[in-house]
Amino acid sequence: MEPEQEEAMSKLITELKLEGLSTYTIRNYSLAAKSLFNHSKKKPKDLDEQDARQYLSTLFDNSSSSTISLYASALRYFYSEILNKPMGRIKIPKKERILPNILTRDEIDLIIKAAPTKKSELIIRMLYSTGVRVSELVSLRKQDIDFNTGRARIKGKGKKVRQILIPPKILAELKTFCVDKINFVFSEKKQMSTRNIQKIFKRIAKKTKFPKKITPHILRHSYATHLLEGGVDIRVIQSLLGHKNLATTQIYTEVTDSLLKKAEQNIKELERI
Repeated sequence: MEPEQEEAMSKLITELKLEGLSTYTIRNYSLAAKSLFNHSKKKPKDLDEQDARQYLSTLFDNSSSSTISLYASALRYFYSEILNKPMGRIKIPKKERILPNILTRDEIDLIIKAAPTKKSELIIRMLYSTGVRVSELVSLRKQDIDFNTGRARIKGKGKKVRQILIPPKILAELKTFCVDKINFVFSEKKQMSTRNIQKIFKRIAKKTKFPKKITPHILRHSYATHLLEGGVDIRVIQSLLGHKNLATTQIYTEVTDSLLKKAEQNIKELERI
């Protein structure tokens, strides 16, 4: 990349970090800007609206609508915040609505029992029973947990803080587990890597020959769905998951088969003849 392009990329990364955006967002926004430079072969001062339109049009052949939408948002931010230029309105295809994969309670029990160590087991149980993201789990500190009430402060996306609820049995195990810890719950001085937790799931999948894809995030989906099936208000679930918009949480209403069966029974009871 040319010096002017590298300078613009550096400014972009700095601004994204100052806004407290996630590593995932910073990576994708940076990749979008870099791809634009590679496509246009232009310096930042020479980029215009048409360059962004032409680049995004190249994505329509091989990329999903969600990827195109993400890159459009990234370039819109890049143009307005870094280049101080308008990008104009670009019509983006609607995102495909992909329903999340859900595990049954029996499948989750199987994963827990296959955990290679007691620590791994506790990590898996925490992910499922609280619905936290893996990035939130590794950054959880001992002082974030109130061992009297079972509530914990979680720093989520954009450094937003929310409360989660830890079930009594897991709370008691956590209290014993981190009795000698000074800082992070699942590691010592240095924060545990999210990749280490992902490796745990890969080992379990290989060991059990699990028929479904298993990841930490699937446990989060399962947590939300099982709460909804149990009758927990969707707004409470929204708060526990840390979703900004209720629409994000409402996707779980489409995968709760047991709720549909309950409704079906209630409808049958309305019959009078």
